[in-house]
Parts: sequence; structure tokens; C-alpha cells
Amino acid sequence: MTTTIICGDAIAEVSKIPNLSVQCCITSPPYWGLRDYGVNGQIGHEETPEVYVERLVELFAAIGEKLTDSGTVWLNLGDSYFGSRKGSGGTYELSQKQNTNKGANFGVNRQAIRIPHHNTLKPKDLVGIPWRVALALQADGWYLRNDIIWHKPNVMPSSVRDRFTMAHEYVFLLTKSPKYLFNQQFEPYSPSSDARYRQRLRAGRVYEQKAPYKANLPYHSVKARGDNKDRLVVGGFEERGRNARTVWTIPTKPYKGAHFATFPENLVAPCILAGSNQGDSVLDPFAGSGTVGVVAKQLERNSILIELNPEYCKLIAQRVGD
Repeated sequence: MTTTIICGDAIAEVSKIPNLSVQCCITSPPYWGLRDYGVNGQIGHEETPEVYVERLVELFAAIGEKLTDSGTVWLNLGDSYFGSRKGSGGTYELSQKQNTNKGANFGVNRQAIRIPHHNTLKPKDLVGIPWRVALALQADGWYLRNDIIWHKPNVMPSSVRDRFTMAHEYVFLLTKSPKYLFNQQFEPYSPSSDARYRQRLRAGRVYEQKAPYKANLPYHSVKARGDNKDRLVVGGFEERGRNARTVWTIPTKPYKGAHFATFPENLVAPCILAGSNQGDSVLDPFAGSGTVGVVAKQLERNSILIELNPEYCKLIAQRVGD
């Protein structure tokens, strides 16, 4: 299996990939207004959400040309609030603010503060970035097949007092065609269904055995054997399971490298398993710390990793290797 690391602009570098050569794209673009990755031209620093959406639509149009007709896109996006310093829009302007601190001389302080400007969004509005992007891609011709909720049980505590703490992000499944490659994934049965399965197991009607599986990833579908068809690998062991649901509870995991936001491997694995077969090529145009490449290698897929920041490119090379 090969890992190709490309340091450069996502749109420019995607255009160089041969058409119809990628089976699956799994990526998490920089979220709008949340972080500065220290590179000119980075996506996520657009003046308005509309411009951000336009840039992603342009990128995914280019990615669509590289995907096979049965290819899939797994797009992870989080949201942000308009007008906050953590993700927002508008511009910094020199503004007047009355100083009312006790003990200070009353007067006018001139300081740079963030004053967002938008036709419809107001400060404190949830922007709805994930759905803005998903619906724009749908309008551009993509099939929107699933909105998967990534539930993060160990989300960072929040000090807000006028709304609930956000503990989820979206993973959208998008396809070029109405028919596409999809390897159904499985999850544990409900307790009652699992008890029935265990009863069948004891009666010898189904069987359990070790799986030829290298990574300790959450679940992994395998081909049918006799009447024992819907099988699941958990921690290296197989058992029957039900079709995976659209809410995935997966903790975030810190990475000791320098990257701000790292994909959990357990979030990437089911996307690669469902959207590709061994030997296929997987693309991540926003590679970050290279998690897609790490999991692709474990699952015997080729990967193409594109990253704008040269320092992160070095990080990927150290982490993924080849």
C-alpha cells in the first residue's frame, strides 16, 4: 500500500490527480472562523459563510472528477457562532467604547473590537455551516445520503449560561451517483437481540472465531459465511450485529503532535470500511496530522494526503511513514 503526501493548496493539487482514480474521500475541512493554521490562502478565514461555502463547492466539484462513478465522500464539519472571537465573520474595526470601570477616569477608549456584518446573521446566531455546505453540494449535483451525528462524550466543558453545550458534529455521506460502493457496517445488537444471538451461539447455530484483523478499531464488516452473514468485529472478535445507525458515539483523542484538531481513528475507520475495498485509493485534501492515512494503511488502502501547511506535511510523514 502506498501513502502519497502532497504539500500544497487543496484545489490546485486535487486537479492534478488522474480522473476516476479515487474510490473514497474522507476529510474534515478547517471550520469557518475557528482556527488560524498560519498559512496564507487557508480555507476557513473567509469574510462570510457564503464565501466559505463557495470555496468548498469549488473544491468538491474538482474532487468529483477524481472519484470513480461508485465513489463516496465522507465530509466532517462542525459549527460556530456568528460574532464570537472563536468563529465568526465580520471585520475588526476601530470603535469607541465607553470606559465605566470604577476608579478610572471616565472617557472614551479607542480599541479594536470585532463587529460582525451580515445581511441575516446576528451576533450569537448559530451559523449552520454544516448544513449550508451540505445543501450547497446537493444543489451542485451531489447525492446527500446520510447526515451522521458524531456524538463526542468527552467534549470540552463550556462556560456558556444561555444555551446547551455543543457535543456533536456532522459527517455527511455524499455520492456522485444513485448507486455506489457501500459495504454495510454493523454495530452491537440491543441487549434483548444479543441475548437471542447468544442462545443461538450456545446451540451451535452460529459460531464465533478470531478475525484476521490488525487494528483495534471499532467495527469491521466481513463477508458472509453460510447462514452467519451479518458479522461484526469488536476488539478483534466477530459476532452478529445490526446495521449501523447514524449516531456514532466516539470520544475525541488527543494527539501528541502539533496539530490542533485531529480526527479520531475510530471515526475514520467505518467511513473507509464502508466506502472502499482493500487496494482502493482514499483521498483527504485537508490531511492535517494524517489520521486518514494512518487508518488507510492499517486497512490496506492506498491514500493521497494533501496539506497546505509545510510543518504539518512533515508531521504526516513522521506519523504515517510508508
